[in-house]
Amino acid sequence: MKKRILILAVLALVAVVAVLGGIKGLQIDRMIAHGKQMVPPAEAVTTATAVRQSWESVLTAVGSLSAVQGVTLSAELTGKVAQIAFTPGGPVKAGDLLVKQDTSSEEAQLRSAEAGAALARLNIERLGKLLVEKTIAQSQYDNAEAAYKQAIAQADTIRAAIAKKTIRAPFSGRLGIRQVNLGQVINEGQPIVSLQALDPIFVDFSLPQQNLPQLKPGQPVRVTTDALPGEVVQGRITAINPQVDAATRTIRVQGTVANPDERLRPGMYVNVSVVLPATRQVLVIPATAVLYAPYSDSIFVVEDRVDPAGGQPGQTVRQQFAKLGDRQGDFVAVLSGLKEGDTVVSTGVFKLRNGQAVTVQNALSPEFKLHPEPSEE
Repeated sequence: MKKRILILAVLALVAVVAVLGGIKGLQIDRMIAHGKQMVPPAEAVTTATAVRQSWESVLTAVGSLSAVQGVTLSAELTGKVAQIAFTPGGPVKAGDLLVKQDTSSEEAQLRSAEAGAALARLNIERLGKLLVEKTIAQSQYDNAEAAYKQAIAQADTIRAAIAKKTIRAPFSGRLGIRQVNLGQVINEGQPIVSLQALDPIFVDFSLPQQNLPQLKPGQPVRVTTDALPGEVVQGRITAINPQVDAATRTIRVQGTVANPDERLRPGMYVNVSVVLPATRQVLVIPATAVLYAPYSDSIFVVEDRVDPAGGQPGQTVRQQFAKLGDRQGDFVAVLSGLKEGDTVVSTGVFKLRNGQAVTVQNALSPEFKLHPEPSEE
């Protein structure tokens, strides 16, 4: 009897488990079917239209700045620094006194030489009168004249030595860091201070030899640098090297740009654009519409599509690989892979996939400009 009751209990338990398993299986099947039928919501995107624009033809290069006049002033003669008359980093005018070495010995020698020259001059004047009266020989007068000229030359030599020990600015510009101290004995050729003329300033760059026929003196040059973010400095080509570099097959070009605020300094790295007279028609889209990738850059084109299940119209995106060209402002040129009038996703392309449903919301679309200006906020 007990055995029969135990068997019935086991059978009842098995039946309960089977019923529960069946119910759970139905629930899982229903969830799987619902998941297959579920369609992800459309992604909100902003769009832009591929249009043709007239762009300037430019040649781009990397260059560096150099001073129109720049020199490191040094001592011409050995001597002790007696006076430092400049402020490091300050501006100077041509002819301003910078450093004066001790010239007391030369000044004493100069007084002696000037006295000798004065005596020689008196002698030649007396002998000149005697020569007119023919009381002396011509040779005696010639010797006196030669002695006078030697005395003058000796005095001039001493004056030149004093001038070399009185170091002045050879041109107007801005000084660098002082490299000598008061009372220091400096040797011939020892650096004293750097002097650079900063306005205007040269920009030196190189271009491939095939661009040589397009270059002419006077062409506009635009210079940008990380030191002046968002600013473009205008200038012009002032010199083209007549010789092509045999190692790189490039031609060296020099432009001149205004630098009234002296914010550009020699040695700076800059980006240079040479503006050519001809313009070109290009197909452009916003640069933010491009999904950049190592294998190839791509663009998402918006297309109208009807849902075959519900028959409701909608929009999807098609990933299109494209070849890109130059970039100007907020736009990039498309060389192939896109045609004029195509609507492309302009922002958020990194979150899209091929064939994904989208909804266009251009209310918050940013304004794209060919010549954007930095915000003043």
